[in-house]
Amino acid sequence: MYQINFSKPIHVHFMGIGGISMSGLAQILIDAGFTVSGSDRKVSPLTKQLTEMGAKIAYPQSADNITDDIDLAVYTAAIAPDNPEFMEAQRRNIPIMTRAELLGQIMKNYDIPIAISGTHGKTTTTSMVSEVLLKADADPTLSIGGILKSIGSNIRVGKSEYFVTEACEYTNSFLSFFPRIGIILDIEEDHMDFFKDINDIRSSFRRFAQLIPENGALIINGDIDNVSELTNGLKCRVIYFGSNPAFSKYSYKDASYDELGRASYTLLVDNAPVRKTALGVVGEHNIVNSLAVIALMDLLDIDRETVFNSLHDFSGTDRRFEFKGKLGGITIFDDYAHHPTEIRATLTAAANYPHSRLLCVFQPHTYTRTKAFLTDFAKALSLADMVILTDIYAAREKNTIGISSLDLKAELDKLGVPCRYFRTFDAIENFLLENCIDGDLLITMGAGDVVKIGENLLGI
Repeated sequence: MYQINFSKPIHVHFMGIGGISMSGLAQILIDAGFTVSGSDRKVSPLTKQLTEMGAKIAYPQSADNITDDIDLAVYTAAIAPDNPEFMEAQRRNIPIMTRAELLGQIMKNYDIPIAISGTHGKTTTTSMVSEVLLKADADPTLSIGGILKSIGSNIRVGKSEYFVTEACEYTNSFLSFFPRIGIILDIEEDHMDFFKDINDIRSSFRRFAQLIPENGALIINGDIDNVSELTNGLKCRVIYFGSNPAFSKYSYKDASYDELGRASYTLLVDNAPVRKTALGVVGEHNIVNSLAVIALMDLLDIDRETVFNSLHDFSGTDRRFEFKGKLGGITIFDDYAHHPTEIRATLTAAANYPHSRLLCVFQPHTYTRTKAFLTDFAKALSLADMVILTDIYAAREKNTIGISSLDLKAELDKLGVPCRYFRTFDAIENFLLENCIDGDLLITMGAGDVVKIGENLLGI
């Protein structure tokens, strides 16, 4: 593989530079003195920001964007082999690497690279970690899968030994990383367009854990099924967190929720109560996420009062139970949940928020995921009083398996859940304007562009 010498900046071209992760890596390279170019389908706030920083960005993607002065081309899983830029870079024998491989090489430049993985909760937990390190004046470099409100970005370039990033298992991308500290939040079936089954997924996480060196540490959820299969024989230190205080070093009891659904609990360390801990975010799943953060900060010797204060002040990231506004007496939230477990966690958390009815506008994400979890989606969505479905957001896929949102509606109908399906966002917005009543809690949910529905209603 091509090796970057960070003391000798080169010209790097990003295919699909406007993505949340790609744009962040581009910013890191620009800050390091690299020449950065890229391409994308259309102008976005992220590409505008990169242009202001000095990147040269072309729209749309074209073979003409690949020039002989490019030393390295970087691409994501969304770039197909027949992409014109990818093909042209190959024709010109320009070195090519994946986004994950570039991120891995960047990690090598830091003494304490921290990679946060798991099927769910990566962005929220990475954001929690980021907030604590920022409040501790640790000056970290951050690469987050969402916008961190306190810095107004998904990226921050620091000058310390800390590098914090999300580590996604899709296409085994996190196996290109070089973490000294790794976190595994949970493991469930997902990305079944790539993985064969749950055992294939577990194998991937096991290999991720094996990347951690002897002087590093793995912080892992002790509630994961047969967790010892993942940790036995590792050369690094292993620290467990989770709901079982008899097994996990970091655990909790007495979970409760305030009038806005924000969680509190008593922190247990080695099964001994430490203190009452109040979070600024909702849901039991975030209690567990916060345990991983506390375990990490103890490992880094960060002052606990700073940790607790940061967790209390952290109010979440964009698209994670994000308050969007009020329309009359209707409260509108948005959430990125696109897996049954995430949906269940969000709707369970929403039940602690004041409301009369809970309405969920759900946009299924990818055909393969919708088909793989069809009945599980219906069961999770049944926690809402009413479900409104959009068409499936295709993302990188084509519908070769004959699945549609009407199949999900049929499953919800079987469960007796009031459900409506509309082909357009306009139709959904009109339905909501006509049918929402004072006291309703409306959540737009999904990993696509469903957030636009609430924003259009609010005029933002």
